[in-house]
Amino acid sequence: MADYDYIIIGAGSAGCVLAERLSASGRHSVLVLEAGGRGRSPWIALPLGYGKTYFDPAVNWKYKSEPEEALAGRSGYWPRGKVVGGSGAINALVYARGLPRDFDDWVSAGATGWDWDTVRQTYEAMETQVGADGTRKGTGRLHVQDVADQIHRANRHFFAAAKELGLPATDNINGAQNEGAAVYRINTSRGRRMHSARAFLAPALKRPNVTLMTGAMVERIVFECTRATAVTLRHKGKPLSLRAGREIILSAGAVTSPRILQLSGVGPADTLRQMGITPVLHAPHVGGNLQDHLGINYYFRATEPTLNNVLRPFHGKVRAALQYALTRRGPLSLSVNQCGGYFRSSPDLAQPDQQLYFNPVTYSTAPAGKRSVVQPDPFPGFIISFQPSRPTSRGRIDIRSADPLAAPLIRPNSLSTDEDRSQVIAGAQLCQQLMNTSALKGLVEQAMNPDLRRMTPDDILADFRERCGTVFHPVGTCRMGADAASSVVCPKLKVHGLAGLRVVDASTFPNITSANTNAPTMMLAHRAADLILEDAT
Repeated sequence: MADYDYIIIGAGSAGCVLAERLSASGRHSVLVLEAGGRGRSPWIALPLGYGKTYFDPAVNWKYKSEPEEALAGRSGYWPRGKVVGGSGAINALVYARGLPRDFDDWVSAGATGWDWDTVRQTYEAMETQVGADGTRKGTGRLHVQDVADQIHRANRHFFAAAKELGLPATDNINGAQNEGAAVYRINTSRGRRMHSARAFLAPALKRPNVTLMTGAMVERIVFECTRATAVTLRHKGKPLSLRAGREIILSAGAVTSPRILQLSGVGPADTLRQMGITPVLHAPHVGGNLQDHLGINYYFRATEPTLNNVLRPFHGKVRAALQYALTRRGPLSLSVNQCGGYFRSSPDLAQPDQQLYFNPVTYSTAPAGKRSVVQPDPFPGFIISFQPSRPTSRGRIDIRSADPLAAPLIRPNSLSTDEDRSQVIAGAQLCQQLMNTSALKGLVEQAMNPDLRRMTPDDILADFRERCGTVFHPVGTCRMGADAASSVVCPKLKVHGLAGLRVVDASTFPNITSANTNAPTMMLAHRAADLILEDAT
């Protein structure tokens, strides 16, 4: 007898959606396995608590990539959620569906049925749009909040600069007019983070057919011939083996899903044999096709008060805390990323190629006991930053040993194409143009080195190599496609060549979307649940 109908590995952004959707009828028993803890830290619920969880080993795996020559020999810091809610519990909350062409490109890459018209309907079913005035549109479990009435007044300079430069503006990057300067919409409800665990898993756990097991470190998936039948794990130091009657669904994310597949004998056969693992299936694309957004910040001292003036002094912290406690509003209820949007670095382009951020705050990292915290600087300041939207470089993630506790080998292969290097220069030059408008010139007291405004294209690229970092959007390592010759899972997210096993998370994206990836990850899981339930009838 099976222990559960469905076993979901990972209670992250995708796994929580799956748990709710697969259990809703009451016909199926669902087990959710999470390696991290329950996530009861108040810094998770608090939107601006992102600065506290960014380095916290209690809720963050704190991975490191391999040193890269293209990034001046540096290793990258890769925070990933080690908690119920996954990386959606520790991210900066920006909700971006992606551009329509992103999903039409998925179809072109072999992901039939994932075109924009189809996924747009899934987004609409999943979301409730909450206006700044409290009005609501939609009935989905996930709240998407318009916070335009709460942002810091220093942001007005960004909108004025965009207008001066002739760039478009929009009130919603997820609407019909998605291009241009905008206030970012965020996943909050009543001033608290509304990540996937709160929106989907919490109501699902009220049902008798849903079980959550935290502190459950999955070691491998067990196969009978080519059918996945069970999961072996360690829970509270004890080994366990649990059987699934219908399917095992791997939703551990773009870093961990390929790692678990490889530990289970599914991956590049030569790599597995080198690690002492007997291959179950030679699947060379497991761990490949790694994509991520790289971004960079440019810091400026400001001529007028910014969030630094609110959040750095003790009296400002007290005032913000009281405002939040009494009204669930104010700076503590917002993302650190308040404004930005999709932009074209040249009017000749068919669609936006850059995502920009404008933050009315500057900050530094300071030690705090056994971990570091991010804190605002003791003077007014702001940040302008960018990330090229659709990088073409491809990397890999692989196991470094057969030890399930060993950190993965992350090799992003950053800036490996001429196109990506050109996109870096184009994005920085767009920021230069914004900084040279009268609207932003008046906000600058001085640049905090290096000074973007004085950089040549060679300077831009050299500085990017020295200072850029991941924007924490890894995808693609179990990519979706038509066949095993070019992908890991089919458009129904079943692993090619195996039965009883699907991968449902950002690792299955054929191509990275043009902005933050948390929204499309939840959308993918919402639609995947329909596909899974169709096969269960």
